[in-house]
Amino acid sequence: MLKKILFTVHSKQFTRFAFTLAETLIVMGIIGVVAALTLPNLNSSTGDKEKAVRLQKLYQNLNEAYSRATVVYGPIDTWPKNGSNPERFMNRLLEFMKYTKVCNTGNTPECTGGLNGYHAVIFADGSTMWINNNLNFRCVEAEDNPSLTILGQNCGYIMVDIDGPSKGKYQGGTDRFLFHITKDNGFLPKPCRYEKDVSYPADCFRDHSRCTTWVIENGNMDYLKADSSGNCNNSDVTLSETVTSCK
Repeated sequence: MLKKILFTVHSKQFTRFAFTLAETLIVMGIIGVVAALTLPNLNSSTGDKEKAVRLQKLYQNLNEAYSRATVVYGPIDTWPKNGSNPERFMNRLLEFMKYTKVCNTGNTPECTGGLNGYHAVIFADGSTMWINNNLNFRCVEAEDNPSLTILGQNCGYIMVDIDGPSKGKYQGGTDRFLFHITKDNGFLPKPCRYEKDVSYPADCFRDHSRCTTWVIENGNMDYLKADSSGNCNNSDVTLSETVTSCK
Protein backbone atom coordinates (compact mmCIF):
# COMPACT_ATOMS: atom_id res chain seq x y z
CA MET A 1 0.00 0.00 0.00
CA LEU A 2 1.26 3.48 -0.84
CA LYS A 3 2.28 5.48 2.20
CA LYS A 4 1.87 9.23 2.75
CA ILE A 5 5.14 11.02 3.32
CA LEU A 6 4.99 14.49 4.85
CA PHE A 7 7.82 16.94 4.54
CA THR A 8 8.29 20.68 4.80
CA VAL A 9 10.10 23.00 2.43
CA HIS A 10 10.38 26.69 3.38
CA SER A 11 7.57 26.34 5.91
CA LYS A 12 5.22 24.71 3.39
CA GLN A 13 4.02 21.18 3.95
CA PHE A 14 3.83 18.75 1.01
CA THR A 15 2.30 15.26 0.79
CA ARG A 16 3.87 12.64 -1.53
CA PHE A 17 3.10 8.95 -2.05
CA ALA A 18 5.78 6.21 -2.31
CA PHE A 19 6.23 2.45 -2.07
CA THR A 20 7.67 1.00 1.09
CA LEU A 21 10.84 -1.09 0.91
CA ALA A 22 8.85 -4.28 1.54
CA GLU A 23 6.46 -3.53 -1.33
CA THR A 24 9.37 -2.80 -3.67
CA LEU A 25 11.05 -6.12 -2.80
CA ILE A 26 7.81 -8.01 -3.43
CA VAL A 27 7.42 -6.47 -6.89
CA MET A 28 11.05 -7.23 -7.75
CA GLY A 29 10.54 -10.82 -6.64
CA ILE A 30 7.50 -11.22 -8.90
CA ILE A 31 9.43 -9.79 -11.86
CA GLY A 32 12.28 -12.21 -11.17
CA VAL A 33 9.95 -15.22 -11.15
CA VAL A 34 8.30 -14.19 -14.43
CA ALA A 35 11.72 -13.63 -16.04
CA ALA A 36 12.96 -17.04 -14.87
CA LEU A 37 9.94 -18.69 -16.48
CA THR A 38 10.05 -16.85 -19.81
CA LEU A 39 13.74 -16.25 -20.59
CA PRO A 40 14.68 -19.92 -21.22
CA ASN A 41 11.95 -20.23 -23.87
CA LEU A 42 12.92 -16.88 -25.36
CA ASN A 43 16.59 -17.85 -25.52
CA SER A 44 15.71 -21.20 -27.08
CA SER A 45 13.54 -19.59 -29.75
CA THR A 46 16.22 -17.02 -30.54
CA GLY A 47 18.88 -19.74 -30.78
CA ASP A 48 16.76 -21.85 -33.13
CA LYS A 49 16.08 -18.82 -35.34
CA GLU A 50 19.81 -18.08 -35.55
CA LYS A 51 20.52 -21.69 -36.55
CA ALA A 52 17.88 -21.53 -39.25
CA VAL A 53 19.38 -18.34 -40.69
CA ARG A 54 22.87 -19.86 -40.60
CA LEU A 55 21.66 -22.97 -42.43
CA GLN A 56 19.97 -20.87 -45.11
CA LYS A 57 23.17 -18.86 -45.57
CA LEU A 58 25.31 -21.99 -45.77
CA TYR A 59 22.91 -23.46 -48.32
CA GLN A 60 23.23 -20.32 -50.42
CA ASN A 61 27.04 -20.33 -50.16
CA LEU A 62 27.29 -24.00 -51.12
CA ASN A 63 25.20 -23.50 -54.23
CA GLU A 64 27.11 -20.39 -55.24
CA ALA A 65 30.40 -22.29 -54.89
CA TYR A 66 29.00 -25.28 -56.77
CA SER A 67 27.82 -23.07 -59.64
CA ARG A 68 31.21 -21.37 -59.92
CA ALA A 69 33.07 -24.69 -59.76
CA THR A 70 31.01 -26.17 -62.59
CA VAL A 71 31.79 -23.13 -64.74
CA VAL A 72 35.51 -23.67 -64.19
CA TYR A 73 35.71 -27.48 -64.12
CA GLY A 74 32.62 -28.69 -65.96
CA PRO A 75 29.89 -31.09 -64.77
CA ILE A 76 30.32 -32.66 -61.34
CA ASP A 77 30.55 -36.22 -62.66
CA THR A 78 33.79 -35.27 -64.41
CA TRP A 79 35.45 -34.00 -61.21
CA PRO A 80 36.45 -37.23 -59.43
CA LYS A 81 39.23 -39.44 -60.77
CA ASN A 82 37.86 -42.71 -62.12
CA GLY A 83 34.36 -41.62 -61.11
CA SER A 84 34.99 -41.69 -57.35
CA ASN A 85 37.03 -39.21 -55.37
CA PRO A 86 35.33 -37.18 -52.61
CA GLU A 87 38.61 -35.39 -51.91
CA ARG A 88 38.70 -33.96 -55.43
CA PHE A 89 35.06 -32.88 -55.07
CA MET A 90 35.80 -31.18 -51.76
CA ASN A 91 38.89 -29.37 -53.02
CA ARG A 92 37.17 -27.97 -56.09
CA LEU A 93 34.17 -26.78 -54.12
CA LEU A 94 36.33 -25.12 -51.47
CA GLU A 95 38.19 -23.04 -54.03
CA PHE A 96 35.14 -20.79 -53.89
CA MET A 97 34.37 -20.85 -50.15
CA LYS A 98 35.94 -19.49 -46.96
CA TYR A 99 37.12 -22.13 -44.50
CA THR A 100 39.55 -22.58 -41.63
CA LYS A 101 40.41 -26.28 -41.69
CA VAL A 102 40.16 -29.31 -43.98
CA CYS A 103 40.26 -32.87 -42.67
CA ASN A 104 40.74 -36.15 -44.52
CA THR A 105 40.25 -39.72 -43.32
CA GLY A 106 43.45 -39.47 -41.27
CA ASN A 107 42.35 -36.59 -39.04
CA THR A 108 38.57 -36.54 -39.53
CA PRO A 109 37.71 -36.23 -35.79
CA GLU A 110 39.31 -32.77 -35.71
CA CYS A 111 36.53 -31.54 -38.01
CA THR A 112 33.65 -33.82 -37.02
CA GLY A 113 34.00 -34.06 -33.25
CA GLY A 114 34.79 -37.77 -33.23
CA LEU A 115 33.44 -39.37 -36.42
CA ASN A 116 35.88 -41.24 -38.66
CA GLY A 117 36.03 -42.09 -42.35
CA TYR A 118 35.08 -38.74 -43.83
CA HIS A 119 36.48 -35.85 -45.77
CA ALA A 120 35.37 -32.80 -43.83
CA VAL A 121 35.80 -29.04 -43.58
CA ILE A 122 35.24 -26.34 -40.98
CA PHE A 123 33.92 -23.20 -42.63
CA ALA A 124 34.79 -19.66 -41.58
CA ASP A 125 31.50 -19.31 -39.65
CA GLY A 126 32.29 -22.42 -37.58
CA SER A 127 29.86 -24.79 -39.30
CA THR A 128 31.13 -28.05 -40.77
CA MET A 129 30.47 -30.23 -43.80
CA TRP A 130 31.55 -33.79 -44.42
CA ILE A 131 31.37 -36.46 -47.10
CA ASN A 132 31.76 -40.22 -46.64
CA ASN A 133 35.06 -41.42 -48.09
CA ASN A 134 33.32 -44.28 -49.91
CA LEU A 135 30.72 -42.12 -51.61
CA ASN A 136 30.57 -42.61 -55.38
CA PHE A 137 30.07 -39.49 -57.49
CA ARG A 138 28.98 -41.33 -60.61
CA CYS A 139 25.63 -39.58 -60.84
CA VAL A 140 22.52 -41.77 -61.00
CA GLU A 141 20.18 -41.18 -63.93
CA ALA A 142 16.58 -40.50 -62.98
CA GLU A 143 15.28 -43.61 -64.73
CA ASP A 144 17.57 -45.73 -62.55
CA ASN A 145 16.12 -44.22 -59.38
CA PRO A 146 12.48 -43.17 -59.91
CA SER A 147 12.10 -41.69 -56.42
CA LEU A 148 14.65 -39.01 -57.35
CA THR A 149 13.18 -37.99 -60.71
CA ILE A 150 12.66 -34.41 -59.58
CA LEU A 151 16.33 -34.19 -58.66
CA GLY A 152 17.61 -35.01 -62.13
CA GLN A 153 20.90 -36.84 -61.79
CA ASN A 154 21.61 -37.48 -58.11
CA CYS A 155 25.31 -37.66 -57.31
CA GLY A 156 25.37 -38.28 -53.55
CA TYR A 157 24.83 -36.28 -50.39
CA ILE A 158 26.60 -34.21 -47.78
CA MET A 159 26.03 -33.68 -44.06
CA VAL A 160 26.44 -30.34 -42.31
CA ASP A 161 26.62 -29.48 -38.63
CA ILE A 162 25.62 -25.86 -38.14
CA ASP A 163 27.30 -25.67 -34.70
CA GLY A 164 30.65 -27.14 -35.70
CA PRO A 165 32.51 -30.10 -34.20
CA SER A 166 32.51 -29.12 -30.54
CA LYS A 167 29.12 -27.49 -29.93
CA GLY A 168 25.46 -28.43 -29.95
CA LYS A 169 23.73 -31.78 -29.71
CA TYR A 170 24.69 -33.31 -33.07
CA GLN A 171 21.09 -34.29 -33.73
CA GLY A 172 19.23 -34.40 -37.02
CA GLY A 173 16.99 -31.37 -37.37
CA THR A 174 18.54 -29.68 -34.34
CA ASP A 175 22.02 -28.82 -35.60
CA ARG A 176 22.74 -31.52 -38.21
CA PHE A 177 21.20 -31.45 -41.70
CA LEU A 178 21.48 -33.34 -45.01
CA PHE A 179 21.64 -32.15 -48.62
CA HIS A 180 21.49 -33.98 -51.94
CA ILE A 181 24.24 -33.27 -54.46
CA THR A 182 22.71 -33.14 -57.94
CA LYS A 183 24.36 -32.69 -61.30
CA ASP A 184 21.97 -30.08 -62.70
CA ASN A 185 20.50 -28.38 -59.63
CA GLY A 186 23.40 -28.22 -57.19
CA PHE A 187 22.60 -28.84 -53.54
CA LEU A 188 19.00 -29.62 -52.57
CA PRO A 189 17.56 -30.39 -49.12
CA LYS A 190 17.49 -34.11 -48.30
CA PRO A 191 14.87 -35.41 -48.49
CA CYS A 192 13.49 -33.13 -51.16
CA ARG A 193 9.81 -32.26 -50.68
CA TYR A 194 9.05 -33.41 -54.22
CA GLU A 195 10.52 -36.89 -54.02
CA LYS A 196 7.91 -39.54 -54.68
CA ASP A 197 8.54 -41.37 -51.42
CA VAL A 198 8.39 -38.23 -49.25
CA SER A 199 5.35 -36.93 -47.35
CA TYR A 200 6.10 -33.29 -46.63
CA PRO A 201 5.90 -31.85 -44.02
CA ALA A 202 4.47 -34.83 -42.11
CA ASP A 203 7.79 -36.71 -42.34
CA CYS A 204 9.54 -33.77 -40.68
CA PHE A 205 7.19 -33.79 -37.68
CA ARG A 206 7.72 -37.54 -37.20
CA ASP A 207 11.47 -37.50 -37.79
CA HIS A 208 13.40 -34.25 -37.31
CA SER A 209 16.33 -35.53 -39.35
CA ARG A 210 14.03 -35.04 -42.36
CA CYS A 211 13.43 -31.34 -41.70
CA THR A 212 16.11 -29.69 -43.87
CA THR A 213 13.51 -28.58 -46.42
CA TRP A 214 11.37 -27.03 -43.67
CA VAL A 215 14.25 -24.92 -42.35
CA ILE A 216 15.37 -23.77 -45.81
CA GLU A 217 11.87 -22.80 -46.91
CA ASN A 218 10.44 -21.37 -43.67
CA GLY A 219 13.51 -20.00 -41.89
CA ASN A 220 12.57 -21.49 -38.51
CA MET A 221 12.73 -24.71 -36.48
CA ASP A 222 9.26 -24.54 -34.95
CA TYR A 223 8.78 -28.27 -35.53
CA LEU A 224 10.89 -28.64 -32.37
CA LYS A 225 7.99 -26.98 -30.52
CA ALA A 226 5.41 -29.43 -31.89
CA ASP A 227 4.50 -33.10 -31.50
CA SER A 228 4.75 -35.78 -34.17
CA SER A 229 1.50 -34.57 -35.76
CA GLY A 230 2.63 -30.94 -35.96
CA ASN A 231 0.50 -29.75 -33.05
CA CYS A 232 2.34 -26.93 -31.25
CA ASN A 233 3.01 -27.68 -27.59
CA ASN A 234 1.99 -24.34 -26.07
CA SER A 235 -0.83 -23.28 -28.36
CA ASP A 236 -3.70 -24.63 -30.45
CA VAL A 237 -1.75 -24.06 -33.69
CA THR A 238 -1.08 -27.04 -35.99
CA LEU A 239 1.86 -26.73 -38.35
CA SER A 240 1.36 -27.47 -42.05
CA GLU A 241 2.61 -26.32 -45.44
CA THR A 242 0.64 -23.08 -45.02
CA VAL A 243 0.93 -22.66 -41.23
CA THR A 244 4.67 -22.51 -40.65
CA SER A 245 5.02 -21.03 -37.15
CA CYS A 246 3.77 -21.94 -33.68
CA LYS A 247 3.29 -18.25 -32.85
